[in-house]
Amino acid sequence: MNIKLLNRLALITFSTVTMTALASPYSNNNQGFYQNGMNANDANRAAMYSSRQANFNLPPSTQSQSRSNQSQIITVMSAPTGSSVVLGGTVVPLREVTLSAQIPGRVDYLAGVEGESFQAGEVVVAIDDDDLQAKRAQAIANLNAQSQAFQNSRVQYSKEFWAPRSRDVGRMPGMGLPSMFDMFFTRPMGSGMGMGNPLLERQADLYAQGNNVGQARSQHIGAMAQLQQVDAMLRDSRAVVPFDAIIVKRLVEVGQTVQPGQPLLKLADSHALQLKVEVPVRLVSALHNDMTVPVILDVGNTRIQARVAQVYPVADNNRHTVTVKFDLPDGVPGGPGMYAEVMVPDPSTPVQNLPVIPNSAVIWRGSLPAVYVVNNQNEQELRLLRLGEAIDNWTVAVLSGLYSGERILSQPSPGMAAGWVK
Repeated sequence: MNIKLLNRLALITFSTVTMTALASPYSNNNQGFYQNGMNANDANRAAMYSSRQANFNLPPSTQSQSRSNQSQIITVMSAPTGSSVVLGGTVVPLREVTLSAQIPGRVDYLAGVEGESFQAGEVVVAIDDDDLQAKRAQAIANLNAQSQAFQNSRVQYSKEFWAPRSRDVGRMPGMGLPSMFDMFFTRPMGSGMGMGNPLLERQADLYAQGNNVGQARSQHIGAMAQLQQVDAMLRDSRAVVPFDAIIVKRLVEVGQTVQPGQPLLKLADSHALQLKVEVPVRLVSALHNDMTVPVILDVGNTRIQARVAQVYPVADNNRHTVTVKFDLPDGVPGGPGMYAEVMVPDPSTPVQNLPVIPNSAVIWRGSLPAVYVVNNQNEQELRLLRLGEAIDNWTVAVLSGLYSGERILSQPSPGMAAGWVK
């Protein structure tokens, strides 16, 4: 009995030890068990499990950072770049016009305020035209009178042509009263008793009637010209937009009396913008038409590519600069009067290979640019740089502080510090 009892106690003790070991195979108190009682596969599986559990306990941002750090390491490449000079300029509209008064009068209508846009042909300013309307009515009446006089002269000419008054010349007065009255009252005294040359008399009468027709025609044309002049003045009393534009500045108000030549409105085409820059003479040789150069707008530090549109042929005598205009792309932020900077190549500086890095890799420590460099020990080093010109919208050249072939972080995480091990 005692032997059986001892055997049962031994079996219970062995089972209890076995269950305890199986219940906590990955606990920190069983390091000796991993070394003595587990094989290599079990140890690797346990280490992977512990690493995964530790990663699961990290915040989501830290987990994504640990997974993407390896993909953020890039190798610095070099590209041929030349030196550029940054010049400031002003954004101007492609077309700008100032509407002026053509007739004297009072401003009756003024459309819109600064910033409102209008289409070509819309009326924006109207001047009182009551006096012109009265002159137009008078011109129409004069035109009608001259038209009737012209028609009457043509009828008289036709009458003389088909029934000339010289048909009774040379005939003795008889019982016909028209012939007798014609001889004594319309014929010259020197013709005698109806004696004369009928052919000459007919030509003289036709010439006289033709002269009357010509004078009536001239007076009719003059009346038409007078009416057209009044209509032109009426047209000038309305200022219309010559092209699609916006109001830049209003120079008069409703009710104000204006004189011919007085400015009324300033209009500008806001859809097509240009950058006007005064370029030193030594840099003009590097620019030619249709050439593209990088431009930085003052609105949001926007980087765009502008095309050389016009290089003025004459330099300024005082400043020794040449005016150059650059076409800006459609839809750029800002408007006329905005400040912008253009990078003009310097032909006196040779082209050299410089390291090029993405803009996302640059971090700023105050006003100093820097990048995180990954050394041979996979540790991050914060290194200050001296940046050059922008290659495009995404990359920038490095003048000093970095060499091609070094490894950097393309998108360093916020809060990252030097000395972290990759």
